[in-house]
This record gives sequence, structure tokens and C-alpha cells, in this order.
Amino acid sequence: MSSIHSCEVRVCRWNFVLEDSNNFPRKCTEMTTRRTKPVDTVKNQTPEVHSTRSSGRVRLAPKRLQYSPETREEHPRKKQKAKSQTEKESLTNKLKYEEDVENDDVEHNSDGRGGLSAYELERLENIRQNKAFLSSINLFQATEDLKQLTRPKPSQRGLRPHSSVKEVLPPRKSLRLQKKEAEMLTLPPEPRGTLVYEQSSTIKKPTGPLPMNPINMEEGFQLPAELPELCSEDTKERKMKLDLKTYCSALKSMAIADDGVVKVVKDRIFSAAFHPCSSRLLMAAGDKWGKVGLWNFGADWDDDGVLLFEPHTRPVGCMAFSTAHPTQLLTLSYDGSLRCMDVEKAVFDDVYDIDDDLKTFAFMSHDCSTLLVGNWYGEVAIVDRRTPGNSHKSLHSVDPKTLRCVSVHPLQMQYFAVAESRVVSIYDSRSLKKTKNCAVSQLHGHTKSISSAYFSPCTGNRILTTCMDDHIRIYDTSSVNTECPLLKSIRHDMHTGRWLSKLSAVWDPKKEDCFVVGSMMRPRRVQVFHESGQVLHSFMDSENLNTVLSVTAFHPTKNALLGGNSSGRLHLFSS
Repeated sequence: MSSIHSCEVRVCRWNFVLEDSNNFPRKCTEMTTRRTKPVDTVKNQTPEVHSTRSSGRVRLAPKRLQYSPETREEHPRKKQKAKSQTEKESLTNKLKYEEDVENDDVEHNSDGRGGLSAYELERLENIRQNKAFLSSINLFQATEDLKQLTRPKPSQRGLRPHSSVKEVLPPRKSLRLQKKEAEMLTLPPEPRGTLVYEQSSTIKKPTGPLPMNPINMEEGFQLPAELPELCSEDTKERKMKLDLKTYCSALKSMAIADDGVVKVVKDRIFSAAFHPCSSRLLMAAGDKWGKVGLWNFGADWDDDGVLLFEPHTRPVGCMAFSTAHPTQLLTLSYDGSLRCMDVEKAVFDDVYDIDDDLKTFAFMSHDCSTLLVGNWYGEVAIVDRRTPGNSHKSLHSVDPKTLRCVSVHPLQMQYFAVAESRVVSIYDSRSLKKTKNCAVSQLHGHTKSISSAYFSPCTGNRILTTCMDDHIRIYDTSSVNTECPLLKSIRHDMHTGRWLSKLSAVWDPKKEDCFVVGSMMRPRRVQVFHESGQVLHSFMDSENLNTVLSVTAFHPTKNALLGGNSSGRLHLFSS
């Protein structure tokens, strides 16, 4: 007798007909069985077929449970559609409630939930409170302002890259794809001894005069005729005795013009200077690889009035126009050469030359014929330009460790200040020895290396120092033979990093008690200080000033200020 197929299902007050394999209908009434797992529901709806013994009768296929129409489940697509409709309505209510929360139009009670749970209501309330707090501190307005600020493109005036025709090489093809054998190459012999690597760009220029041939012009270019006339203009120093209020008004009237940002040299600027003429603004700048650029503001020369020369091969660390001979510009380089650009002769003459590592120089006479030159080894050399040759008159060791700046007293020129390791020493040139020189006075208080130290331009009664301990200091040097007291210490950020020239505070030659220095603050700026520590003015320009101006200098007679950055551009502030 064949076995009857049975299944366990839960039936709730419904009648159904169960047929076995022998077509014997059997009516079942309401019954209750133990609950099965949900995952077994589909499986249990189909009776299992046990093939224990074969039978001669024709076996019918098992039939599924026949439910009444009232209990038939909905189609899966219809069910999913209804579910998605419910989720859509819930999401719509939620978004509407969030919009009401943003507009503060919702009443926070049980009637205004919009079909949201208590957790969602609490979350939206937190969002509303956070937005109210951020609005109270004007954060959204600041965010919009930042979005509107777009960094302007650097000025394209000045030096421009000259297009060069590149050689078109044939395309490279693989020998393997061409089914050719590889070439048999022999390795070069192993080198013996010490290898010496030299770069052509760092080879020192030959001694002797070099012609003033601008490298940004075509071969055979003649210097503009107005350049010698401009440089030979009678320049009498004019010390402006302005009161502080008038001086501040003059500073506020200075700004960057539309054509006041020009690329003068190709790389980072290490030094810059104004020509003392008053009819035009003529500037010079020296960069990292020994190039010197001249910029005549408003000139119609090629490259927007810029002429570029290459008298050195390493950074031009110091430069100055001669006040006695305005046609001469003296430039000093780390490659060990000190040259004089003479516009009348159109050459770069040799002034002083050593193997390498010159650092700074200053004029020791009013006719600019005697120079004080310092090198990295802590030595100062006195150079007399009237004697033939390019050697020094005398050489003196002041600090065997390091030397970073020299400055000569403007009135008593036998005194000069040297920025040494962590102290500024004042020496008397009349009592210098070859070694073991004793300082007349010393300025203490620096905790790190000193970048620069300069006497005040008119009387020399002050010394302005810039130190890497983030301080600018002013000392009283009205009596150099005694201890010089510290007058003021000003906090200033000096951490420029390795890619920027170090900041250095320099005096305004027109004003005895005011100086200028670049700044690391944002927005970028150049600051002018009084010796009391008061900031007199900050030069800022959101469109034209977006970089750190490490090198700064005031014009000796006019209301003009220049600043040089690490991309070789000069920024001119003028009234």
C-alpha cells in the first residue's frame, strides 16, 4: 500500500482539500500544529515524494495546497509597489518636515510629527539647533565669501618664455614586436678613483669684464639710449623730515598699479634695490642662479621694460647702487665674485673675487670707493676699488663660525656692525687685526641665528636686527663705545621654510625711525613699523598681492616701495 503524502502546515480557520497520490480526497477541518520556521514555508507547501517501492499504477504528480480565493496572497510586484509607495510617502513627509525645521515653521509637539519617529524628531531638532548656532557665528556667510575668493592668476608681465623649435624624433618601436634580435651592447668599464660631478650652470664666470648683453633679447641688441641718461641723472639724497602723521598719510596713498607686478628675473629673488633717480622708477633684482634684472617702470622696451643679464652663476645675495656714481650697480654672489655693472661702459667689471662663498658687502666711504665685504667663513675684507686688480686690501677674521650681514655706520664709517652666530658685534676698522679681534660693543638677547643687522640710515643711533627666534629688535647705538641697551623687541613670524628667502627688516632711508618687513600672515601683506613697535601701515591687495614678499626696499627719495617674491616678480607700491 502506497504511503500517503502528508505535510505540516498551520491552518487558521480555513478548510482545504488534501489529495494523496491515490486520488483519495479527504476533507480536513480546523486543526492546529506546531509552528514551522519561515524559511521552511515554501518547502513544506510541496509534499515530498518518497520512492521506497515501485508500483504498477500510474503515479500522479503531487499537487500544491489549494487555498481559497480570500486567502490568496498578493502578487509580489503589487506588494513591492505598495511598499515603495509607503516609503515614498514617508520620505516625502520627512523631507517636508526637515524643510519646516530649516524655516523654523514647525511646532514641536505631538501633532506636528509628520509621521516621524521620536528618534527622527530628536535628530531634526539637533540639526535645527546646530544650524542656528552656525548662523549666529556667521559661518555660512564666511563659507560663501571663501567660495567667491578665487586665487588670481600671477601677472604675465615682464619676462616671457621664448618659444623654441623642438626637434621631431622618429617614433620608437619595439624590436621584439618587429621580430628582430636585440642589439648586443657592452657595458662601459667601471670607473676608478673619485668622480667629480660638475654642472655647466654652476661653473663660475671667467674673471675680467663681461659685456652687458641681455639674455632675454636677440643677439646684437643695443641697450636703450635712455638707460645711460636715466642712470646718470643727478641724484642728491633728500632726507624727508616728516612728522609721523604725514608719513602715515603718504603710506596710505601708495598702492599697486595695474602694471605694477612684473617678472624681472627667472627664479627666486635674493636681493633687490631702487636706483636713486627721481624722474623714473628704476629697479634691480638678483635671483637664485646669478641673474640680474633691470626694470624701468612704464618703459616700452621689450618684455615690459625688463632687461635680464647673467653676470654670476649662484645666488646674488646683495646688491646696491652707488650713490656717488649712479651709473654703477654693485652685485655680490655666493660664487665668490663681486662685480660692478657700469651702464656707461656697458660691462660688468671685476671688483673682488675669491673661490666661493661671499655673503654681503657695504660701502665704507661716501664716494663708494671702499667696500667692506663679508664671507661665510666669518671673515671681513676691506676692498679699495681704486687699486688695480680684484683682490682685497686687508682680510680680518671676526667670527670663525659664521657671518650673515655687515652694516657700516652712516656718519662714523670706521664703525661697522657684524651679525654673527647669536650676537651682533660692533668693530672699529682702525684697530682691526688679522685674528682675535675684539668688538667695541655687542648686542645680546638673540636666542637663534641672526639674519640681518643694519644701522639707521640718517644718524646711526639705532641698530635694527632680524632673528630666527621670531623677533625684530631695536638697540640704542647713540654711543657705540658703551653697552647698547635694547629699546624694543617686536614679535614677528620668521619661519619662511626652504623655498622662500628669509625675511629681513630694513630701514626706510627717508625716515630715521621706521622700517619695513615682509610677512607670513594671510592675506599676504607688507608691514611698516615704527621703532616703538606700532604697525603704521600694512600694504595689502587681494588681486595683485598673493605671495610672500621676502625682499623689500624703500625708494631713497620718492614714496615708493618694492617687494620681491620666490617666482622672480617685483611688486611696486607707489603713490
